[in-house]
Amino acid sequence: MQTSALAPDQLADIMFGAVYLFVGLVAGSFAVVRRGQGMRLFAWLGLWSAMFGTRLMTESPAVVAALPGWLQRATPLIGVSIIYMLLPVPALAWLELSRDKLRPFLQMVIAVSSLVGFSGIAVFLWTGSKYRLLILNNILSAVALLVLISVILLPRLCRKYLVLPNRTVVVVGVLFFALEGLYFNLSRVFHYQTVLLTGSLALGVLLFSLGYVAMQIFLANEHRLRSIEDELAIAREIQSSILPNGSPKRKDLTVASAYRPMTAVAGDFYEFITLDDNRMGVLVADVTGHGVPAALIAAMIKVAMQSVIGCADNPSRVLGELNRILSPQIGAQLVSAAYLVLDPERGAASYSAAGHPPLLRFGRGKLERVESNGLPLGVLPEPEYPVCELRIEQGDRLLLYTDGVVEPENAKGEAFGDRKLGETIHRNCAKPPSEFVEELLGEIRRWRPDSLEQQDDITIVVIDVMTYGGAKPDAQAPKNQLSKAAAQGEVRE
Repeated sequence: MQTSALAPDQLADIMFGAVYLFVGLVAGSFAVVRRGQGMRLFAWLGLWSAMFGTRLMTESPAVVAALPGWLQRATPLIGVSIIYMLLPVPALAWLELSRDKLRPFLQMVIAVSSLVGFSGIAVFLWTGSKYRLLILNNILSAVALLVLISVILLPRLCRKYLVLPNRTVVVVGVLFFALEGLYFNLSRVFHYQTVLLTGSLALGVLLFSLGYVAMQIFLANEHRLRSIEDELAIAREIQSSILPNGSPKRKDLTVASAYRPMTAVAGDFYEFITLDDNRMGVLVADVTGHGVPAALIAAMIKVAMQSVIGCADNPSRVLGELNRILSPQIGAQLVSAAYLVLDPERGAASYSAAGHPPLLRFGRGKLERVESNGLPLGVLPEPEYPVCELRIEQGDRLLLYTDGVVEPENAKGEAFGDRKLGETIHRNCAKPPSEFVEELLGEIRRWRPDSLEQQDDITIVVIDVMTYGGAKPDAQAPKNQLSKAAAQGEVRE
């Protein structure tokens, strides 16, 4: 007779336990798959539901009897652990919805209840007593619930301390849960027989209300992310429009370039400036940082370059004017830049840089690093930018690049560096610039582990000198020019 009377309650426990466990697993899986902002709330709600469902099922003798022997022996420990930890997990869920002074309160609740919970589990393992510290947990639960109810029911406090897209749904869920708790406790005081089904339903209503809020937050985040992606797509199109549309087509120079942003938009910038029929300028710049802020400054460089086009034949003046224009606008950001002027007709080039990686020149089987650096743009109001004058000959290859080329690291933490860059240049010296650029990008990709994404923006400009010397310069010119370069900058192998 007694078994027959208990059968409906056991059936209800099994049914509700299975539902809560299933819902918890679904919510947890959703949080793991999607990850990202707002998913922790789904994770804590899922764990809360799964713990309650497990507790209901392990309290059913029929379920326990069907378990393997080792799991039957562990059932009391599982039940006690869930009882003691059912406060920290909901508090963690509420923490995801809280702000301002409510957060420290909930963090205190989590810390104290966790300490009580682990102590209660330890006491059970040591003495076998299940509920010796449970009174502390119940008091803490009552205090936390009272504070949450007060905050939720008062609109002013709710707006200040909670992030709730739909307050009404949460109010209904919390009130239903609180009234059920009041009903259960009063029934025990006055010795009324309670309907056990109400406890499971009350928690279900509360979890549903919080799950509804979590879904609203998730959908709002998704909408915001789509808006950001749309804006980034527009920003990417705008940035593409300020970059060169292909490489210059010249008989005396063969030019190839590559631009690989780390994110949708980048802080790297390059531009080709046609000075006259014989001369061409090349600017490469790298803004510190990544993403939209760096891309905005890169766009400013484009505008600033148009305003200094009148002195574009003088690398020192170009960098100085860019520094003067950009310094008041870029705040704490810095910009490294390199500017090269080529005159293949005269077999001459002039180069200056602002905190930028060196210009590389490969010719006659030798690789030279040309360094003529001043401070990055934005450091001082009027820095000096020395100019290095170079002789260029047919067959010379010139390489301008940003530090995203040499900084990638392999699985051992070793940077690609100047050595690998030099090896790649030597090994592919016979390939045309366009093929060399692709080979260099491939070497960088192979150097970086597959699990590691690109860590910096990459810009490469390669220039091959095809013809020079229409004016037949004096035989001593190269020596004199290199002596001048040694005085003003640095050329080294």
